[in-house]
Amino acid sequence: MDVRSISTSRLDWSEDTLAIGVFESEVELTGDLATLDQKFAGVLKELITEMEFKGKSGSSVVTRVGSGQSVRKVMFLGLGQPETLTLDGLRQAAASAARLATKEKSQVLGLSLPPWQNDAALTAGAIVEGLVLALHQDQRFKSEEDSAPKLQRVELLGLGEQDAAIAQAQKICEGVILARELVAAPANVVTPGKLAETAEQIAHECGLELEILETEDCEKLGMGAFLGVSHASDLPPKFIHLTYKPNGTPRRRLALIGKGVTFDSGGLNIKGAGSGIEMMKTDMGGAAAVLGAAQVLGRLKPGVELHFIVAATENMISGRAVRPGDILTASNGKTIEVNNTDAEGRLTLADALVFAEKLGVDAIVDLATLTGACVVALGDGIAGLWSSSDGLAAELAQTAELTGEKVWRMPLEEKYLSLIKSPIADLKNSAGRAAGAITGALFLKEFVKETAWAHLDVAGTVWADKEDGYNSAGATGYGVRLLVNWALLEGAEAGKSDG
Repeated sequence: MDVRSISTSRLDWSEDTLAIGVFESEVELTGDLATLDQKFAGVLKELITEMEFKGKSGSSVVTRVGSGQSVRKVMFLGLGQPETLTLDGLRQAAASAARLATKEKSQVLGLSLPPWQNDAALTAGAIVEGLVLALHQDQRFKSEEDSAPKLQRVELLGLGEQDAAIAQAQKICEGVILARELVAAPANVVTPGKLAETAEQIAHECGLELEILETEDCEKLGMGAFLGVSHASDLPPKFIHLTYKPNGTPRRRLALIGKGVTFDSGGLNIKGAGSGIEMMKTDMGGAAAVLGAAQVLGRLKPGVELHFIVAATENMISGRAVRPGDILTASNGKTIEVNNTDAEGRLTLADALVFAEKLGVDAIVDLATLTGACVVALGDGIAGLWSSSDGLAAELAQTAELTGEKVWRMPLEEKYLSLIKSPIADLKNSAGRAAGAITGALFLKEFVKETAWAHLDVAGTVWADKEDGYNSAGATGYGVRLLVNWALLEGAEAGKSDG
């Protein structure tokens, strides 16, 4: 699909289907909308009346314009109140326009949406994300592809030339789609080795440095927590480290870590009936987001040094499996009593966090499908955010507002640290059901000494059971846009831990 931004107004545009964003206060059709209604012989007023269109956010209506007119169809996209319009509201409106235009078999769409806070570039980028992500369909595992007509071209009206913003948004969408397709693929396709191959492809394409640590390399570094999880699998683990370094002195040095458990059986604490074990291919959603972000940022080449880290493995069952009650030693020397083999992601992340801090970065962010407890607390539309740094937490929250990938800061309640203390080791890897998402975050915090750190529990957000906005049912690619936009922040101040 070709997307371009032009200066042509909605009054003068003439092609296939015209889509217009309308606030609740505009349904009376004043100004140029009244002129457009006259041009179309009253069709717009008739559409509003017959469909009882009120301009409510998320609503949409469409009708055919009479023969001899300059467009074939016209649609209205409800935007709600002007003062409540967000950048993500524009993404949602663009997604609605794209889906409706496809349903109406339109091939060319003229899209007229107001600029958010008078920023045409940000607006154009958000619209492109809504369009492209809404229309993405993953048909790799179907014997026959959908042959229905596709939307061929979209013209963004009245925004002027925004080629750079459109190109950047398209790169971001490609990273999101990469993450979606990694998460959606079954575990017999996306293995630890496949994640390593994906990293190799990104490194080759974008000129990034790549280090892949094999089992023997991880043993030399003392990564007993990560390797403890991997022992039962017939597939070898891969510890992936991609590095991007800009020309000149970097503005910041950041590490992005993604949980990369490509299938989670639960280990000897095997997941039972009703546990959703068939969906445990999604347990590498954090890794997918990090690799998607690596592709985008490797193409954009910002003035920031970036480290992308994935400790990739399966959590399986065999005679080599770690047992409940076993003690593992992480690479920082901390000992861990494994009282639940289904709390494995934090074990892989423990060694990844130690590795990242040794790089001397300014800030570390990890993304992990860590706990069902976070899904219970926040549902499937909001990721939990824990951080040792108020500044870093504020940066991520600010970025989430722009990207529409919602986060909610949760407490690092020190009182609950006692719940993960072991009588025979330094820590135990699970404190049970109570405050499960918080104790998971507190466990991870034990493996970061001084660096500003944030943990995003994305267990609910990497998959959508039904179509939602610009997400189709299935993998969402959550986290790619958040990480990319955070890395691109100008004047960010995340530094040492606030304690």
